[in-house]
Amino acid sequence: MNLAEKSTPLSEVTTTRNSTILPFVSVVVPGFNEEALIEKHLRILWDYMKTIEDRYRWELIFVNDGSGDNTGELANRFAETHENVKVLHHFKNFQLGQALRYAFNNCRGEYIVVMDLDLSYSPDHIERLLDAIQKSRAKIVIASPYMEGGQVSNVPWLRKFMSRWANRFLSLTAKGKLSTLTGMVRAYDAKFIGILNTKAMDMAINPEIIYKAQLLRGYIIEMPAHLSWSMQKSAGKSRSSSMKILWTILSSLFSGYLFRPFMFFILPGLAILAISLYPIIWSFIHTFHYYMNSAAVEGIGYHFSEAIAAAFQLSPHAFIVGGFGLMVSIQLISLGILSLQKKRYFEELFHLQSMRLKKCLECEHRIFSKL
Repeated sequence: MNLAEKSTPLSEVTTTRNSTILPFVSVVVPGFNEEALIEKHLRILWDYMKTIEDRYRWELIFVNDGSGDNTGELANRFAETHENVKVLHHFKNFQLGQALRYAFNNCRGEYIVVMDLDLSYSPDHIERLLDAIQKSRAKIVIASPYMEGGQVSNVPWLRKFMSRWANRFLSLTAKGKLSTLTGMVRAYDAKFIGILNTKAMDMAINPEIIYKAQLLRGYIIEMPAHLSWSMQKSAGKSRSSSMKILWTILSSLFSGYLFRPFMFFILPGLAILAISLYPIIWSFIHTFHYYMNSAAVEGIGYHFSEAIAAAFQLSPHAFIVGGFGLMVSIQLISLGILSLQKKRYFEELFHLQSMRLKKCLECEHRIFSKL
C-alpha cells in the first residue's frame, strides 16, 4: 500500500461561536481508471460542498485504487488547485473494500459520506444523508433507490434487474427490512464505522458492513434516493462498468449466507423431508397392510420381513426415494443447526472484540487529548 498522499490544507475555520460547532464531514470517493470523468465530477462535488459550508466543515477524499491510466495524476492536479481535497493512492488495484477501509482510516470527520464518482446519485444526496443521520441519530443511513419513494433511471435493464433481485434476496436474509444492501452511497457515524472490523476486498464490503453493524446493534435506516445513469452515459465508451454479472450473483449469494447461513441448509432440508414423506408414508402403509393380511407362520420377525419384501416388490422406488430423501434431509437440517450454533459463537466473539477495540480507541483518545 502506498501511503503517499497529495493534499491541500483545510480552509481555516473562523473562530466565531457558530462556526466552531459546525459538524465536520468527510466525503469519500473511491475510483479506478476514471480519467474520463474525474476532473469534471470532482469539480461538481467540490462546488456542491462549497454551497453547504454554512452548515458543515468538510473534506473531500479521493482514493485512487491503483488506476492504470492518468486518474492519479489528474486527481493530484485537482487537489493542488482546490482546498479541502485529499488524494490517497494504492500502488495496485485492491478493489472497493480495501479502498474504503483506507479512506475511513484517514477521515477526520464526525460523519463520513461515501459517494460514487460516476455521480449516479446526485451531489444533493450528501446533504440529505447528513440531515437524516443527524435527525435520526442512526449509525448508518443508506441511500435506497429500491425503497418506497426511491427511483431508478437510465440504468441498463440487465444491471437493473440483477441489482434489484440481488437486493430483494439479501433483504429476505437480513434483519431490519432493508431494501438496498449492496449500495455504496451511505452516511456513517465515523466513530461507529471506526470500530467495525471488515474483511471483504470487493463490493461485498457493502452488505458486510450492514451485517456487522447489525451484530453491534447499530441503528440503520434508509432514505429514498434517485439512482440515475444519465451522467455516466455522457462519459461515452471511454468508461465501462466494473460490475461483473456472474461475480455479483455469487457475491450476493455468499452475502446472504453470511446473514443467515442456517437458512441455506434448514429450508432445503425441510423441503426434501416434506417430499420424501409421501413415499415413506406409502411404504409404511403398504408394509402394514401386507403384515396384517398375511398369516404368521414363522414368527413376527419373519412375518414383518415378508410384508416389507411384498411392499418393496410393489414399488421399490418408494423405498429408495423415501430413504434417500430422509437421509439427505437429516444431514441438511443437522448442518443448519451446526451453522446456527457457529453463527451465534461468531456474533458473541465479534461483539466482544469490537467492544474491546472501542475501549482501546477511547483510551487512546483520552491519552492524546492530555498531551
